[in-house]
Amino acid sequence: MAIAGRTRRLVTERPEGRRPIGQECSRHAATQRQRPRRPVVVTTTVGAGRGAASGIGAAAARPGEDVLRELEVTPAGLTEQEAARRLERWGPNAVRSHRARGLLVLWHQVRSPLLGLLLAAAVVSYFVGERNDAVIIAVIVALSVGLGFVNEYRAEKTAESLHARIRHQVLVLRDDRPREVDVTRLVPGDVVELRLGDVVPADLRLLSVTELSCDESALTGESLPVAKDTATVPAGAALAELTGCALMGSVVHAGSGRGVVVATGPHTEFGAIAAGLGEHQLETEFQVGLRRFSMLLVYVAGALTTTIFVINVVLHKPLIDALLFSLAIAVGITPQLLPAVVSTSLAAGSRRLSRLKVLVKRLVCIEDLGDVDILFTDKTGTLTLGRIEFMRSVPLGDASAQDVLRWGLLCTETEFDQGRAVGGNPLDAALWNSPAADAQRAAVAGCAKVGLLPFDHERRLVSVTVTDGRGAVLLVTKGAPEAVLERCVQVPGEAGRRLEAEFAAGNRVVAVATRALPAAAAPTAEDERGLRLAGLLVFLDPPKPDAAAALERLAKLGIGVKIVTGDNAAVAVKVCRDLGLGEVAALTGVDLDGMDDAGLTAAIARTTVFARVSPEQKARIVRLQRGTGSDVAFLGDGVNDALALHAADVGISVDSASDVAKDAADIILLEKSLGVLADGVAEGRRIFANTIKYVLMGTSSNFGNMFSAAGASLFLSFLPMLPSQILLNNLLYDTSQLAIPTDEVDEEQVRRPAHWDIAFIRRFMLCFGPISSLFDFATFGVMLWVFHAGPAQFRTGWFVESLATQTLVIFAIRTRRSPFWRSRASLPLVLTTLAVVVVGALLPVTPLAPTLGFQRLPLGYFAALAGMVLCYLALVEAGKRLFYRTRPGETGPRAEVGHRHLRRRAARFSTSGRLAH
Repeated sequence: MAIAGRTRRLVTERPEGRRPIGQECSRHAATQRQRPRRPVVVTTTVGAGRGAASGIGAAAARPGEDVLRELEVTPAGLTEQEAARRLERWGPNAVRSHRARGLLVLWHQVRSPLLGLLLAAAVVSYFVGERNDAVIIAVIVALSVGLGFVNEYRAEKTAESLHARIRHQVLVLRDDRPREVDVTRLVPGDVVELRLGDVVPADLRLLSVTELSCDESALTGESLPVAKDTATVPAGAALAELTGCALMGSVVHAGSGRGVVVATGPHTEFGAIAAGLGEHQLETEFQVGLRRFSMLLVYVAGALTTTIFVINVVLHKPLIDALLFSLAIAVGITPQLLPAVVSTSLAAGSRRLSRLKVLVKRLVCIEDLGDVDILFTDKTGTLTLGRIEFMRSVPLGDASAQDVLRWGLLCTETEFDQGRAVGGNPLDAALWNSPAADAQRAAVAGCAKVGLLPFDHERRLVSVTVTDGRGAVLLVTKGAPEAVLERCVQVPGEAGRRLEAEFAAGNRVVAVATRALPAAAAPTAEDERGLRLAGLLVFLDPPKPDAAAALERLAKLGIGVKIVTGDNAAVAVKVCRDLGLGEVAALTGVDLDGMDDAGLTAAIARTTVFARVSPEQKARIVRLQRGTGSDVAFLGDGVNDALALHAADVGISVDSASDVAKDAADIILLEKSLGVLADGVAEGRRIFANTIKYVLMGTSSNFGNMFSAAGASLFLSFLPMLPSQILLNNLLYDTSQLAIPTDEVDEEQVRRPAHWDIAFIRRFMLCFGPISSLFDFATFGVMLWVFHAGPAQFRTGWFVESLATQTLVIFAIRTRRSPFWRSRASLPLVLTTLAVVVVGALLPVTPLAPTLGFQRLPLGYFAALAGMVLCYLALVEAGKRLFYRTRPGETGPRAEVGHRHLRRRAARFSTSGRLAH
């Protein structure tokens, strides 16, 4: 219970709906087959119950050899044919798929208490004799709900398809060869390789480990990484004590290991907890803004509805009619289809972005991407091509170039399939796949690798113990030049000069050193002392041809770009200069350690390159930048980027990134390009601008109409509009606005991010709402004093005028340019708006008119209507000029003080990468 309780807090209270590191890997969108399953290992001990007695708990109590035997697998792994058979039998390795759930979407549409009250009142009116009105109200409400359902369900289907495109790979042994397979195709019995930063893809019984430790805080709440071994544990041991196992959703903190899959998907400890808890996603700043705006209109609607109801009761109008009329007014002013409009905008935007190679995990993250004004990015693959090529080996001291190359090839964690590197470090892959390596393969094959000390981000080294054909034992260490040189006893004088020359040329450099050992054994960190420098391995990663143009485009979008890299400062500065950034200031991780938060915050503003920084330092830089009020994005794809991705407002990774980086990100780029990212930012701003168009229309017309209804109730002896007519008006109006997501956005609105500003929206409502009411009252006068209209004709005239003005005003509201025709609206928006106006004008002459309570209007009315519409648009245009002129520099909604960073991540990470609450 304690374990479940801690995990419940983590899953349900994590800011912004973020899942624990690793959960995305285990539950990404695969089509999960719905069939009863049971664990593969079916004995009296393994596979029974949960917790300590579960399949993984029982496996931990048995030697690895016994578990392999029960799973009918050898240490060489499954065959491809057997893996396919087991996948068919047990289904994909996914905890939960992102699926569009129609019933849940429908519930979102019908849960409005106003709709419930309206339908209840309609039922009452049906039984007291007002059957036609009740049926009409029910039909219109059903159509409105159906319209919202269709659009939101389409948005959910879009999100489902986006999740299906996010892939995670895992390194397994199949047919005694290393293979990278999709994590959902992992099956019980697969032998899995674990490396630094890997998200454990299933529950594993460990078969071999090398300094392996795993962060299991997502499951156990324990603060420190757990050291792993292959020993058995007593039966019934607690989850946190299963040291011989690696659990799905945990993260490899250090070292490496190999294990056999005991349980997948929902049968894992992680899957059982996740299935029991469900998933609760907290609101983003965008969603908070939507909710605050909706609540503003609810308060206004409550005040006006109560006033209108009291007035009608006091004037002795029928109680049921007064109640229905008041509720219809409330529904009319409530932005009922705002979620549908937003969902349509986000879904359409996500489809456009997917064509531009940008995938979003949550649709609302698109708008958050548009808010960004500072981008921290790594260098490799964004500013450079990311296709690393081995150039040469540089001997230093007594070693030859061939020796340096051979030792560099031996000192690796990379696995190989038919002589080609599979996964692993990109530098090692480039080295092994280079033509220069071919001549050394025979020499490398003559050496035996005895032990391995894996790379970690504190040492920045990898070491191996090897023996040659003569039995000599040698420690070979490879890594960052600074880290290697400080462990060497003798460094040739030319080493420093050669390093500076390579860095100044923009090349990436790895140093290689050796040391004789007395006996063949697995190396330890203590062995990495007293080394002799052998030489350097030099790699080329040239700048991207389009990077300079992408940087210029981001600058035009108001986004400052800063480079955060683990590479050498001179290399990063050289790349920045080559891309036209001019003179750039640089800080190193050592510099950062000597600064307090205040000093570093000031330094960040004047620094472009942060080099040789650790994962914790990256996260600290991002956190301090956010503290200045900026909206910060971080783009990274490595294991050491996960902390910074979580610390940023928007975490961005790429499809080829490490699993832990993809899990930590909000946005996945299918191409690691700043140009693609700029497309995403522009699209996010476009979506927000179109959402605000609907919001401003709702405040300028709905508020005015409801205010007009309240005024009309004071002097009319009849209801100014029937409840069914109000709802029909609202339905037609909202239908026209569903084309807003297709609308064009003015260039000046995309140049800078905009945020929700309820004060701005309130001022807009109070300014333009009365203008709408002014022409409503003019319509009342025309109908009563010019055409001497009765109740039915009066209602018809106001219905047509109200629909025309509140829909056509979109052409003035949608742009800040003046006059409004200087900004071209999209064709779908023009067509739907004009079509709704035409439908409203023709309804009184259709066979439905008597049923809806309409009456034919005289031709003279339409001449008056045309004049009023033109005057209304002209007055709105004049009001718009005055509204923006009195607020210089205000181009649209901005963040309210104290609310701009409502979406900020409260999560903070310790040095181990653990989420601390």
